[in-house]
Amino acid sequence: MSDHSGNPTDPPSESQVEVPFVGCITAPPGESMPPQVTPPPTPKAVAIPPVRDVDDLDWTAIRERAEPAKLRGRMQPIAEAMELMLDRAGGANWLFDADRKTGQDRAIQLAQRTSTAPLWIIGDLHGDLLALEAALVLVDTETAGLERSQLIFLGDLFDDEGCGLEVLLRVFELLSQFPADVCLIAGNHDEALSHDGAHFTSSVVPCDFAEFLNANQADPWIQRVGHLAIRFFAQAPRALFFPDGLLVAHGGFPLTDLHARLEETRDWNDPACLSDFVWTRCHPTARRKLPNRFSRGSQFGHEDFAAFCELSARLGRPITHMVRGHDHVEDRYAIPPAYVRHPILATVALSRRLPREAFGPRRRVPTLARYVEGALPQVYRMHIPDKLIDEAYPDPERQEHEGGPEASE
Repeated sequence: MSDHSGNPTDPPSESQVEVPFVGCITAPPGESMPPQVTPPPTPKAVAIPPVRDVDDLDWTAIRERAEPAKLRGRMQPIAEAMELMLDRAGGANWLFDADRKTGQDRAIQLAQRTSTAPLWIIGDLHGDLLALEAALVLVDTETAGLERSQLIFLGDLFDDEGCGLEVLLRVFELLSQFPADVCLIAGNHDEALSHDGAHFTSSVVPCDFAEFLNANQADPWIQRVGHLAIRFFAQAPRALFFPDGLLVAHGGFPLTDLHARLEETRDWNDPACLSDFVWTRCHPTARRKLPNRFSRGSQFGHEDFAAFCELSARLGRPITHMVRGHDHVEDRYAIPPAYVRHPILATVALSRRLPREAFGPRRRVPTLARYVEGALPQVYRMHIPDKLIDEAYPDPERQEHEGGPEASE
């Protein structure tokens, strides 16, 4: 494991931050001086820890753990355990549930964090069981001998082929085994899944997980897992406000056209606000972007985020930086340099190029991030061997050229 020296967004030093000059001013003869107002202190730049490269995990054990058949063999007990938790009087008490103001609170303001447990953030998986198991082994390896780690998943567990059912089962298994240590935030693909009384549907494309569920209507346990997913994500958090100024969400934050209403109502669970936490995307260089309410794919710029940070502070939820998923950048993490004062980290745990990604290498380096109080979370890049990625996600074009069987979901 080594530090990645090419950190693209080192924060400015205190000497580079402009501070307003406040001199000694005297009043003209015969006039009184207005009361002098001390300007607010310049916000301290948010530190950005160096990226760490990981290539020395137990890859053989990871490949064995990432076997879809093993998870399908545990499907019934996993589903039954999740059903019991969702039916539990008083709630399931998953990580951060105690901070909800009501049972329906999905934009959760966290109390001062007292736990010393390491906290890890895992972004979009889209059926990448191999990357998920690699992330879990990395967490265990990095924190061996310490208090059990806590996990935040940023959503989008399925769609885009891969092993959507198995990833969903594995995360449900973690939620049922270690409820106080696991939090799952809804992504747009998770939120989009629904059932019309006869079939599973989705309001987003690709939607191959809904198609998979419909193709397996004869399997009662697969059907129960699909219904469990809809039930779970209906109440899952959309955003976490940490006391050190970190905002955690799948997509973004309430866009500028909602600010006046939010300031008036202080209703963080307004459906439009919750939708923006899930669906909005980060433009890496733009200052501002106009909200588009005709679709849920609006973008925001760095001045939009700064405006939200100012609003959030006025409403008693100070925000200075953010971690999110949603954008499948080629390097599987991004810290846009334009967001220098309020940095944003995007992290996704995808070891392969998705079918809708037209360019770039087929094999990727998935990432996850470790929470660092007062700083941007630290990125870990997992260099999974090419052979494991090829075994888990065979290249259909190569197989067709070699005359082998086509890859299956």
